[in-house]
Amino acid sequence: MISTKFHGEITTAEQTMITFKQGIPGFVDQQSFILLPYENTPFSILQSVQEAAIAFITVDPFLYFPTYEFSIPDHVLKQLHIEQQHDVFVQVIVTLQQSLETATANLQAPVLIHRTRNEGLQLVLHDDHYSPRHLLFHHEKETEKGV
Repeated sequence: MISTKFHGEITTAEQTMITFKQGIPGFVDQQSFILLPYENTPFSILQSVQEAAIAFITVDPFLYFPTYEFSIPDHVLKQLHIEQQHDVFVQVIVTLQQSLETATANLQAPVLIHRTRNEGLQLVLHDDHYSPRHLLFHHEKETEKGV
């Protein structure tokens, strides 16, 4: 039985747990997480198994930022046992301000999760092109203005 921030008490199989051997930056002591869908939305909750209060809203960045791209360093490929692109899926942490319209995505630190090994890592990119606070719905507003 796991206590969660958004789903209350849940039961989950151990094989669905994702291990972050180094934790997540700022939460290095939290090494076991589960990824839970969030109410018929594209969002998920990356929930700490050890601490109910620690949960991150995440989303597939390519849904909102189709041109988002980055390179995974060789040492990370080895650490997560990534041999092919489809071995891993990517999430980014979303921060909600006052409303969903002002939600931001941390494109500077994507979360990589190996699909079959259930191992994860938050990769901090040393690239000025991305920031930790990209407006999530900014692209949709630009499209509406252009029409």
